[in-house]
Amino acid sequence: MDENEKKGTSSKTLSVRGSGSSVRMNLSHGRSKSVLIETKRKKILKPNKNILSSNQNLKTLTKDNTDLDPKSQPNKSYSEEQIDRRKKAIEAAREEENKKKEVDRKIAEKALLEKEEVSKKSEKENLAVQKVLDVAQPIEESTQKNRSKIENKFESKSSDTSSGKKFKKDDELKEVRPSKGYSERRRSGKLTINQALSDQGGRQRSIASLRRRQEKVKRRQISDSAEREKVKREVPVPDSITVQELANRMAERSASVVKTLMTNGIMATQNQTIDADTAILIVEEFDHIPIRVSASDVEDAILKHDEKDAAENMKPRAPILTVMGHVDHGKTSLLDAIRKTNTTGNEAGGITQHIGAYQVKTEKGSLFTFLDTPGHSAFTSMRSRGAQVTDIIILVVAADDGVMPQTIEAINHARAAKVPIIVAINKCDKENSDPNRVRTDLLKHEVIVESMSGEVLDVEVSASTGKGVETLLENITLQTEILELKANPNREAEGTVIEAKLDVGRGPVATVLVQKGTLNKGDIIVVGDQWGKVRALIDSQNVKVSQVGPSVPVEVLGLNGTPEAGDILNVVSNETEAREIANYRNQVIKDKKDALGTGKTLDQMIAKAKEDEEISELPLVVKADVQGSTEAIVQALNKISTEEVRITVLHSGVGAITESDVILAEASKAPIIGFNVRANASARDGANQKEVELRYYSIIYDLVDDIKKAASGLLKPEIKETILGYAEILEVFKVTNAGKVAGCLITEGNAKRSAKVRLLRDNVVIHEGSLKTLKRFKDEVETVQSGQECGMAFSDYEDIRKKDVIEIFSVQKIARTLN
Repeated sequence: MDENEKKGTSSKTLSVRGSGSSVRMNLSHGRSKSVLIETKRKKILKPNKNILSSNQNLKTLTKDNTDLDPKSQPNKSYSEEQIDRRKKAIEAAREEENKKKEVDRKIAEKALLEKEEVSKKSEKENLAVQKVLDVAQPIEESTQKNRSKIENKFESKSSDTSSGKKFKKDDELKEVRPSKGYSERRRSGKLTINQALSDQGGRQRSIASLRRRQEKVKRRQISDSAEREKVKREVPVPDSITVQELANRMAERSASVVKTLMTNGIMATQNQTIDADTAILIVEEFDHIPIRVSASDVEDAILKHDEKDAAENMKPRAPILTVMGHVDHGKTSLLDAIRKTNTTGNEAGGITQHIGAYQVKTEKGSLFTFLDTPGHSAFTSMRSRGAQVTDIIILVVAADDGVMPQTIEAINHARAAKVPIIVAINKCDKENSDPNRVRTDLLKHEVIVESMSGEVLDVEVSASTGKGVETLLENITLQTEILELKANPNREAEGTVIEAKLDVGRGPVATVLVQKGTLNKGDIIVVGDQWGKVRALIDSQNVKVSQVGPSVPVEVLGLNGTPEAGDILNVVSNETEAREIANYRNQVIKDKKDALGTGKTLDQMIAKAKEDEEISELPLVVKADVQGSTEAIVQALNKISTEEVRITVLHSGVGAITESDVILAEASKAPIIGFNVRANASARDGANQKEVELRYYSIIYDLVDDIKKAASGLLKPEIKETILGYAEILEVFKVTNAGKVAGCLITEGNAKRSAKVRLLRDNVVIHEGSLKTLKRFKDEVETVQSGQECGMAFSDYEDIRKKDVIEIFSVQKIARTLN
């Protein structure tokens, strides 16, 4: 026994000790280990302190209310306003207390449910422990029996040793080992705490996890009880937007947005695009504020500068004067007399074909800005632009010619622009001049001058002698003082493009008339669909300047392309804004061009193709030196077009004729028109190889006349028919190798072998053709006179009968011209 005690064996049975239970496990080599199974007691939730504190507060509040109640204090007097205010406070406190009670009640109910769950969990754990104990009891009993056998063997061993018998411990141990089933259970694995506490040995939730779950439930109950305030957002709505993007901007679930769309009868997924009206409807249904935005919002950077300038920032500026009138009435000569220059000597054909902008300083120190406009009928757009930017129109009328069509057009432009007119009656030094006739002709167009009791100033001048020029300048100064012209120089510049061209050495050059603000070198500008940075400013005296103010014409260099004449120049803050605005305007222009060929049905396209078959087309490629000339030429060519001949300008541009222009002209079989420009070397070589016609012009009269002649050649000639005579068929003969021959009598006029004939039967045309033969007796003749008999045979026709009538006529083609 002492030896067994030294080896650690014991005959004590398994028992539950303390708050838990212990199990002794047998290990290899006779070792054993006691495992304590502890059941952890769950924490019992106590009533919420907030409930107790709220009850105490309620009691205190009730007590205070009792103290505040005027009935309980008869000695104190309160006003009705105080009593109402205190009653409202008591009611608010009670409502708040009721809310707190409701929240505490929900929390207590939740805690009670959790407590029941914990108790059920504890019962499961106790059952698991009991199962472990039930399994361990038979094992312990079997082990105890085996130990007793071993002890008996060892006792007999000690007695046998003295008698010389050997005893092997291992052999004895083999005999007393447990049964096979016990051995397998022993080898199956160690008993762990998790196996003892669970039915299946799975992992259970920890106490900390249960606590976290309880806290989460409490927070959820509190958040559910409190009313969540709806957040209204300002949602920008563009022209089109996807459902997912709209949901993101509203901070709503995309599934909710799709559901709302379906409710409104729109089947759309989150990746599909909806229009602005639908998006606004959805935003309003979600109680948000829709804000309509558009692609044109990029121009807000320009519009924000269009605010009205303050009166204290306005300063006097020079007047802008536009010289207008009929061609060859001396407009440029009068301007030369004022500027003391000789511009007319450098003009092709002696006429102005470009709009010019100049600033003149008089001897008295006054500054005037003059715009010289062409007088030819093709330059209507130039005159219109000049009238839109001017302050005063100087109407030049020749005293020896009177009021002409372009004079009337200038008067109409002035009325449309609502600007005053000063009439300059020029060429008064000529012998046949009659200024009074000019004044009388102006009356027909409701222009009444001062000399005829009107309000329009008039001056008799002579550009060649200088007569009346000073008087004209004085009248301009007087009219300027009446208008009180002012502008704000301390702001971003804004102006209008008077003319634009593509210079070989300098690139795109725009002549701009600044109307507001100050334009500085280095400014970022947007001009129509072009943008750039101002690299240089050159004034009318061809001098580089660093900045220009209002009413100053200047050439601007630095644009990325040639703008259109009449475009507005604006200054923006950075290149990004300028690029976005230019790209947006380019897209708008492109969309307009694309829209011209859309929206037609197949039937309409077929009908259009049939119409085009009957119309002769003259394609052209036009290149000019400046944008205004290009515009005028295209407009003049479009006026030439008729119902039978159409002038189509495939491409028009500014600058020299390039190789790409030659390729376009060769593909469409069109001539290239160059107005004051020439083709470069590669373009000339390409035109010679591909046989493309190049035509150069410097006067717009010659250009228009040549195009008219070319278009006239496409007109179908006029057919003129002349009746030569009539013949009656007396008899029909059948001749071998000749077919049927009609024996005829010329009843009227004469018959010619080369003439055309018609076969009439009962005054109905049966056949129209030509004669195969005309014989007099047996001879072939060219002409048969009236009253004579002859034989006629028709080409490719033999259905002739007796008493048919033959009509002989001639056809003459007459060339037509365009009016």
